[in-house]
Amino acid sequence: MPPPSTFPCPACGEDVPAKAKACPHCGACDKSGWNEEASGTDGLDLPGEDFDYEKFKEEEFGQPQKLRGKKLFWWWATVLLVIVLALLTLSNFFLR
Repeated sequence: MPPPSTFPCPACGEDVPAKAKACPHCGACDKSGWNEEASGTDGLDLPGEDFDYEKFKEEEFGQPQKLRGKKLFWWWATVLLVIVLALLTLSNFFLR
C-alpha cells in the first residue's frame, strides 16, 4: 500500500502534503505541532496563568533609576533647548 499523499495537520486539521516542512494553512511544523510532545499549542512556550509580570520586570530591568547630578542637568538642558527651538520655529513661521 503506497503512503498517503496528505495527512491532517495536528494543529489546525487541514490537509498537508506528505513531504511538506510546514502546514500551508497555519504554519505548524515539527517544532510547533507535529511532534509527540506537542500539546495543542503553537510552540511559543508562553508563560502560564501564574506568571507574575511585575516580578519579571524587576528581575529583568531592576528598579527605575532617578535622574541625579549631570544626568538631571542634561535632561533639563535638552527640554529647554527643544522649547527654545520650537519657539524660534513658530516665531519665524508667524513673522513671514
